Amino acid sequence: MIGTIVNVATINIGSLAGSIFKKGLKESYQDILMQAMGLVAAALGINAIATYMPQSQYPMLFIVSLALGGVIGQKLELEQRFKNVVTKISKGNLVEGLSTAILLFCLGTMSILGLIESALDGITSIVLASTFGIGIIWSAVVLFCWQGSLYLLANVLSNFITSELLTETSIVGGVLIFCAGLSVLGIRNFKTINLIPALLIPVIFIALKSTIGF
Repeated sequence: MIGTIVNVATINIGSLAGSIFKKGLKESYQDILMQAMGLVAAALGINAIATYMPQSQYPMLFIVSLALGGVIGQKLELEQRFKNVVTKISKGNLVEGLSTAILLFCLGTMSILGLIESALDGITSIVLASTFGIGIIWSAVVLFCWQGSLYLLANVLSNFITSELLTETSIVGGVLIFCAGLSVLGIRNFKTINLIPALLIPVIFIALKSTIGF
């Protein structure tokens, strides 16, 4: 739990620092920082995919997960609901920055640990806040709830959270982070929030596999 508190504190400090930098930062510098952030997100996504794909026992699972998850997310209109909530906080373009921050901070924990994760969170929050403003600090709340829930449920789910499950969810997570990077770079505007339910498909699959034994 200490690691979670450190990560949240790092994001808060980074967001505050970035929002201060934003006031005196020219648009050209904001653009180059966002390009750098987009490349970082894309690189992290590719790294997760390349790391975990060879370990996967079900190479077709991530394809099915993204397809089904996308359909579920689209049906529930998660992207639009997320935008509606964020626009109540900020009238600017915070939606893109906050969705990227949440994906990087929460999904990055699947494959990045310790000081590396804290450093990444801090740098990322500074860059995003320098472009999108102090609203990025809300991602710290999401991260605290995410990691806090995992910590509290660790004992209950210890037998269920296997390396097999982490491998499959990390592949899907890597794809989502990669999509976020491409969106930030302006290459393609993915509805990444609508794809988030894809993370649940490997969980359901592994659970059924363990229960039914197929």
